[in-house]
Amino acid sequence: MSETVRTHARVRASELVGRNWLNTGGKTLDLEALRGKIVLLDFWTFCCINCLHVLDELRPLEEQYSDVLVTVGVHSPKFEHEADPVALAAAVERYEIHHPVLDDPELETWKAYTARAWPTLVVIDPEGYIVAHLSGEGHADGLAVLIPELIAQHEAKGTLHRGSGPYVAPEPTSGTLRFPGKALFLPPGRGSTAVNGTSDDGAAAGAAGNGGAAGKGSWLVTDTGHHRLVELGTDFHTVLGTFGSGARGHADGPAAGDSAVAQFNEPQGLVLLPEDVAAKAGYDVVIADSVNHRLRGLSLADGKASTLAGSGVQRLLEAGPARVDEDAAGFTGQLGGHPLDVALSSPWDVVWSRKLNAVVIAMAGVHQIFSFDPLTGAVAIVAGNGLEGLLDGPAHEAWFAQPSGLAEDAEGNIWVADSETSALRKLAIDDDGTVTVESAIGKGLFDFGFRDGAAAEARLQHPLGVTVLPDGSVAVADTYNGAVRRYDPASGAVSTLARGLLEPSDVIVDHTHSAGSEPLLVVVEANKHQVVFVPIPKEAQQVDEGAVQTHRPKSPVAPGPLELTVRFTAPTGQKLDDRWGDPTQLKISSTPPELLASGGGTSVGLLRTLELSPDVPEGILHITARAAACDGPETEDGEIPDHAACHLYQQDWGIPVVLQGDGDTELVLDLRGMD
Repeated sequence: MSETVRTHARVRASELVGRNWLNTGGKTLDLEALRGKIVLLDFWTFCCINCLHVLDELRPLEEQYSDVLVTVGVHSPKFEHEADPVALAAAVERYEIHHPVLDDPELETWKAYTARAWPTLVVIDPEGYIVAHLSGEGHADGLAVLIPELIAQHEAKGTLHRGSGPYVAPEPTSGTLRFPGKALFLPPGRGSTAVNGTSDDGAAAGAAGNGGAAGKGSWLVTDTGHHRLVELGTDFHTVLGTFGSGARGHADGPAAGDSAVAQFNEPQGLVLLPEDVAAKAGYDVVIADSVNHRLRGLSLADGKASTLAGSGVQRLLEAGPARVDEDAAGFTGQLGGHPLDVALSSPWDVVWSRKLNAVVIAMAGVHQIFSFDPLTGAVAIVAGNGLEGLLDGPAHEAWFAQPSGLAEDAEGNIWVADSETSALRKLAIDDDGTVTVESAIGKGLFDFGFRDGAAAEARLQHPLGVTVLPDGSVAVADTYNGAVRRYDPASGAVSTLARGLLEPSDVIVDHTHSAGSEPLLVVVEANKHQVVFVPIPKEAQQVDEGAVQTHRPKSPVAPGPLELTVRFTAPTGQKLDDRWGDPTQLKISSTPPELLASGGGTSVGLLRTLELSPDVPEGILHITARAAACDGPETEDGEIPDHAACHLYQQDWGIPVVLQGDGDTELVLDLRGMD
């Protein structure tokens, strides 16, 4: 049984320091102004899928305890683009954040609270003392116990002040689209124009102009910020139809028009099934309903939405067996049970695979690639062991980091925009279905930039979309660089096709010749709330604005033994689940690998002695900690009751270290540290 570590020293919270405040009506906040409230600091960055999960986990708590709890988002950027205050303001609006946000581009408050990972939560009591330091996601249940305990304690002391908080809503963005995510071309005969009929001028009934001419097809766009889908004509202005009520939620049923009852929650990718498959399945389009953690189906014939797969439980929050074995190999293959009982995690994009005869899913929340068979309902893991990073090889050993865009090439391989590693990856699929993962562009979790040239030295910045061009090269929506980039597999060269875009989230080739004789790119420009045509230039640009690494504070450590402790205390009402052995686990590796002389690998327990090589001056320690705890009072014999609800706590850290003689000989991390 591993130890958990708890300290009872009272630590005064540090002041909140940054460049600016958002969602406060222009006011600057400090801890003195928040005295008397329970303050929850959420250290986040808007690229991070785990941070987005935490935003949704906290919403019910913020609503329930609105008179005593003040959440403060401390935005501590990873990527250069995230330090742009305009981009941050757009992200705060996009994700419907209803609490104050401190812009901390220099990581001043991050360093003051010794945050080491995104997301990190810090709880401050009404007297201004830190009471909990939590890493990762999945802490909502524990907070739901801790907050009432703090309320009772400080009401008794007279130090709790009830009343409204400092949040002030910003002015909303208006328009047909709001932060659109992905787009899908509906060929003539497949869109709503084929179902609803057309007027004399060729436009769908009720549509203005001729943008919906049935002979040209139409475009189905995920209107992510409005929680719906919009069908546009080929002019990208004429609205031919909408699907979804526009309210954030999950509901099946009629989805078309003003009478829609179906609900989505930040839908992202979408794919049109082959006609023969759609006829058998009973729906045409598969949608990645990201925040609902589900796949949804849409029938264009009757405008009805249905749920195809996903229990609605975020997959990382499900306790279960370790995702990897001692050799870091993960499970790939079919997941058992009914598709509606399978937990998914932030599906971000979908594409049809001819070789797998299935929908392939970029499962961003667990850093894996899944598949879904529309005819049998089977859900399977195609690639990725669930560990976050960039590692090629056999599918079950590969690492991804928030895959967010997919495209199939002429050979049936799947290209992947792997956003958190700023990488372009490929699933090479053999005729027998064997999958091998390869990388075309990208170096690692903390390497990015804007550099063309040889692919080995080229850099992207958090790409979200990918498509295959007519000549077999690959176009990438290089989101945080505001560009569309091109990778040529034949020459291994990277170039730039377009610049000056506002967070392009998807790119598709348009073969309809709607705007001329040459094929064009269709780009979803998320932060400009529009879909636009972009020419494919004859001569691509060559850009070199450098390669960058995320600059986080480096921890000074001494060569030789380093004692690692991960603190974890189960919430009140939960107990570490030791029914099948030690329920905690550490997996440790390093970059470069030579940094770790010993102590790497996967084993149980939250304590480990590492041996750092004196021959490596600096590097990164990659640490993954997991713990499983279950609800319910213990029975008389001390065992967890049968059928108790269980919870998985997990966090991945990348700790930059620099070796020096007088450096630290111990490293303490908080998975769930209670002070």
